[in-house]
Amino acid sequence: MADAAVRLKGLLEQVLGAPLPVGIRAWDGSRSGPPGAPTLVVRNRRAVRRLLWKPGELGLARAWVAGDLEIEGDLYAALDLLAGIVWERGEDDARSLAQALRDPEVRAAVRGLVRLGGLPLPPAPPPEEVRRHRAHLHTKRTDKRAISHHYDVGNDFYEIVLGPSMVYSCAYWPAPPPQGTLEAAQRDKLDLVCRKLELRPGRRLLDVGCGWGSMAVHAAREYGVHVVGITLSQEQAAYARKRVAGEGLTDKVEIRVQDYRDVTDESYDAVSSVGMAEHVGADRYLEYADALFRLLKPGGRLLNHQIGRRPQRDESTYEVDEFIDAYVFPDGELQPIGVTVTQLERAGFEVRDVESIREHYALTLRRWVANLEAEWARAVKLTSPGRARVWRLYMAASALAFERNRIGVNQVLAVRTPDSGDSGMPLRARTWG
Repeated sequence: MADAAVRLKGLLEQVLGAPLPVGIRAWDGSRSGPPGAPTLVVRNRRAVRRLLWKPGELGLARAWVAGDLEIEGDLYAALDLLAGIVWERGEDDARSLAQALRDPEVRAAVRGLVRLGGLPLPPAPPPEEVRRHRAHLHTKRTDKRAISHHYDVGNDFYEIVLGPSMVYSCAYWPAPPPQGTLEAAQRDKLDLVCRKLELRPGRRLLDVGCGWGSMAVHAAREYGVHVVGITLSQEQAAYARKRVAGEGLTDKVEIRVQDYRDVTDESYDAVSSVGMAEHVGADRYLEYADALFRLLKPGGRLLNHQIGRRPQRDESTYEVDEFIDAYVFPDGELQPIGVTVTQLERAGFEVRDVESIREHYALTLRRWVANLEAEWARAVKLTSPGRARVWRLYMAASALAFERNRIGVNQVLAVRTPDSGDSGMPLRARTWG
């Protein structure tokens, strides 16, 4: 009798201590759960063993990346339903496995899962998983390795996901959204940054974490500035240099493979750091802010565009997201916007404006997911099935996180105000619109 799904659902609900809000279809063809709901397709017994050896988010992620687990139906709806029992269980009602095992019924359920999963040996993690060494975070060597893992996936793959703009940060959509193309919205975001920095011909811009060169090209072409773009990714740098040459901007744009801590040349009029500070790390953030402050001329502006998390009542309990750390951004860390502002001001900056554009990132991520899904077969061929699955899950889950206000993104405009106190900022209305 095919009943693996029924047994699996019942056993999981006992261990989780909550009803399973999605359906289950098991390897034997059986199905259980609410009709019409998205369905977890458990393709083999190995998926069960992964959950037993690593309960929670990382076990689910490993099963997903390895192809042991699929989602049938609306991916966003499934992730939203699962969030309450996997990602968002608060301190008051969360039950760790150790606590749950004190209950005889839960212990019996776990034994049932062991029998259902077959041989109780731990499956090897998917090859896309990074071995993490959190004792040596954010040295120049480990940062370069982490950046390479995330960005040196292949420029052709990123062209599929990001589209022609090749901008890997949230676009700036018109109201009411989402009208227009992703490319137009990304152009508007680049232009927004340039206006906030008050770029003009003859000025020098340092673009920290320059990616594939989109900001550098836009600033040089549209505003006549001289740009130095830095990245730790060899593949990004090669792509950016080719774009610069194709635009005829080699006299205005220099792309370097360089750590921000190693930039020592003359002062800049402006610094843009878009989607880079998340890689810096909480312990290194003041060092990062000090470095950017030192590189700016008095009166120079910094535009820091950064994802931030919601603050916790007890910050000592904050833990890095396991899936993101293992598969997407090794060693990445998010901090609340209040901490970012404080650290920038500790370095000497005067923070003049903070703009939250959280909803814009949710819209952008949904477009990126749609791009990936539209060319799925090619994306898999360019990377691997596991890597493509990592990106689909990461971007869809991130879109929901922005929509639900679990994370946000902010543009912080700061000035290295000279001793005279003249910030150069307008007295009233923002000039960037």
